[in-house]
Amino acid sequence: MTMAMSIAQFTFFSRATSSSFLNRTNARFNRFTFSTPFSTADATCTRKKNGRLPVLSALELGGVKIARDDVVRDDPTNNVPDSIFSKLGMQLHKRNQHPIGILKNAIYEYFDANYSNKFDKFDDLCPLVSVKQNFDDVLVPADHISRSYNDTYYVDSQTVLRCHTSAHQAELLRDGHTHFLVTGDVYRRDSIDSTHYPVFHQVFVASHYLQPPNFFFLGFFLRFWSIHSYTLLLEMQMEGFRVFSPEEWEASGLDGTSYAAGDLKKCLEGLARHLFGAVEMRWIDAYFPFTNPSFELEIYFQEKWMEVLGCGVTEQEILRNNGQLDSVAWAFGLGLERLAMVLFDIPDIRLFWSNDERFTSQFTKGKMGIKFKPFSKFPPCFKDMSFWINESFTENNLCEVVRGVAGDLAEEVQLIDNFTNKKGMTSHCYRIAYRSMECSLTDEEINELQRKVREQVETKLNVELR
Repeated sequence: MTMAMSIAQFTFFSRATSSSFLNRTNARFNRFTFSTPFSTADATCTRKKNGRLPVLSALELGGVKIARDDVVRDDPTNNVPDSIFSKLGMQLHKRNQHPIGILKNAIYEYFDANYSNKFDKFDDLCPLVSVKQNFDDVLVPADHISRSYNDTYYVDSQTVLRCHTSAHQAELLRDGHTHFLVTGDVYRRDSIDSTHYPVFHQVFVASHYLQPPNFFFLGFFLRFWSIHSYTLLLEMQMEGFRVFSPEEWEASGLDGTSYAAGDLKKCLEGLARHLFGAVEMRWIDAYFPFTNPSFELEIYFQEKWMEVLGCGVTEQEILRNNGQLDSVAWAFGLGLERLAMVLFDIPDIRLFWSNDERFTSQFTKGKMGIKFKPFSKFPPCFKDMSFWINESFTENNLCEVVRGVAGDLAEEVQLIDNFTNKKGMTSHCYRIAYRSMECSLTDEEINELQRKVREQVETKLNVELR
């Protein structure tokens, strides 16, 4: 189980570089792409050597070139590794023949068909955001665990890689958008296994009505939801938001909150049928600090109940803070990887990031539900590592070290044993599974990876190897 570390255990110092970077790039609407062409052949070759994509020296955000040193730094304020920097411009959600892009476009089609192109779409917003955007603007408490160095990638004390696409919500509201879909890659530190990755994709959909209610802070709480126990760290998310005026609900005889909740459920039931067909559905009452009422939608799919998304009615404080007085809103969000793994039968989240043609050639633009045909039969190799932990040790930090050495060759890191001796010292034993999706790894390669992992675990985490 992932261990949490309070942000109070770390001291962050403000860095002018990143703060000025956010100012000069006007981060909210900057489009971002790699400034250097990405070579599939090079990526495959490099991945076969060390499991990682090549680290490019710079990427472009809204016409401004961002150097690696603007994102990855060797100082106490920064915990972004090269492996994360290499993902910043890949934008899987904008690839029309990729499962993530196919799913995003299917959701867009549903909203275009049912809401007459009323929803504004944003899928190229810069993932580097301020702490205010990521946490304060969506009412995340100052002492919440999600703000910790253990959970979030910090560029400096005031700049992070967004944990959720809700980070753009306040500015979109201030700019007058009342119906919008936001899709993008989000970043969180977490475990290593077939359903966890430090980058993932969200879709945020939101809408509001004018008068009382409460906000559903969806993107953030997706980190606590699971679909088939999929908890993701690098994901594509989609979120939505919709605002209503009093005229829209007064004629119904309902109060604004009831009207928004009813409209929300109708919208999401239609979306579920659009993606999964004629499935049985049920609504589960939920609790989230910033939502009242709150719901989770489950569908009966492949002979089991599966949670699809969470949703609710918008917190009035967020609407007031961003110029939407006397309004009511609903919001929902979902993780694209979660649904794509189910809809396309994709067993390992690392496959989404593969450039192997045996994966990429299986999918076609506009075609949902094509079932993935496995092509890798390469066996895993297991290595165990035991050490005495200290008070600051967290499993997330261990996984970051393993990823830093092995990249996507690290398939799973699992705690298999722990005990405390008579002196009060606690020992953990972790089993690391190494496996390539593209080739068979030699004993020599695995032993070298494990040697580097052990060396860095000891020096970076300050633990005593056994």
